[in-house]
Amino acid sequence: MSVDSPITLPQSEEAAKARQVVTELQHQLVDRLESVAAAHGDDEGLSPIDWLRDQGRHGGGRRYAKALSPVFNRASINISTVHYDDIPDKRLGSATALSTIIHPDNPHAPSMHMHISWTELRDEKSYWRIMADLNPSIPSPAHTERFDAMLRDSANDLYEEGRTQGERYFFIPALKRHRGVSHFYLEGYATNDLDADRRLATDFGEAVIDCYAELLDEALGEHPSPTEQDYDEQLAYHTVYFFQVLTLDRGTTSGLLVHDQNDLGILASLPSFVDRDLLASWRDRMPSPQDELLQKLVDTLPDETPTAVGDEVRKTLADVVRSHYRAHPEALRLQASGNVIPPTVKNHESNS
Repeated sequence: MSVDSPITLPQSEEAAKARQVVTELQHQLVDRLESVAAAHGDDEGLSPIDWLRDQGRHGGGRRYAKALSPVFNRASINISTVHYDDIPDKRLGSATALSTIIHPDNPHAPSMHMHISWTELRDEKSYWRIMADLNPSIPSPAHTERFDAMLRDSANDLYEEGRTQGERYFFIPALKRHRGVSHFYLEGYATNDLDADRRLATDFGEAVIDCYAELLDEALGEHPSPTEQDYDEQLAYHTVYFFQVLTLDRGTTSGLLVHDQNDLGILASLPSFVDRDLLASWRDRMPSPQDELLQKLVDTLPDETPTAVGDEVRKTLADVVRSHYRAHPEALRLQASGNVIPPTVKNHESNS
């Protein structure tokens, strides 16, 4: 699907350079995923889907997506560029991001999330957000070790900071566990060397892509015939993932609160199926008012097992999350954070 109106891009030179970084990473990841999928009998490529912010006046984006295929439960590689060149009283000049989530169909192949973005503020220091995490339904110690080693090698002396922030961000208090097994998160990262910071984002993204493509290919080759028990474990884990994204993930919530023009793209992180009954069983573990949010999310889901999370359901889930935090803005303090809480929603507001 494409859109007819033209997208406008930010006038800033640094924003253009950031967009080049994430666009090249997007193409690399799409190419690697399609190559691995084709090698395992899934030769139909990912589909491009465009969206516009305010009919393109304030940017937009393109994501490559696929769901319910022989290799992918759901895959989304999204680029977005939002700017306010025509609204000078906004704190934010522009924001350019690559956000990707891969949920393979095979339970032995790990899910992977990566986010790399550049936020350009008008009167304050601009910065990068750099994240990557490995999320297996059935953990493989060897895969975890290799992903950790890749993060360590690509981040160098930033690894310990990124690992510490990632471990904090992806912890789920109600379940007393993390979302995945390997986490890296740098928030508000900037030095006085713009070129070096851009190279870090590029090199990190390329390392994640190379490592993940190898792990995916190996898992598909080594486990060609998953069992019913394997799929049961995957469904339970995908329910954990759904729970974390919609009740804790600050980036997801901020995106939904800022605008409603890319809800399906923002919630492309959700797996295609979850266990509704398992999700409902966690309500009593939630603090108020998040227990209300969880109940509304459960009520939105079809009463079936497994529970399909299709496009119409995701649209409704987006509205549920938005309505909840507008009614309970104090609940935002209960969301996940690293060492720094980014003022993403405030950045999009006018100073006046």
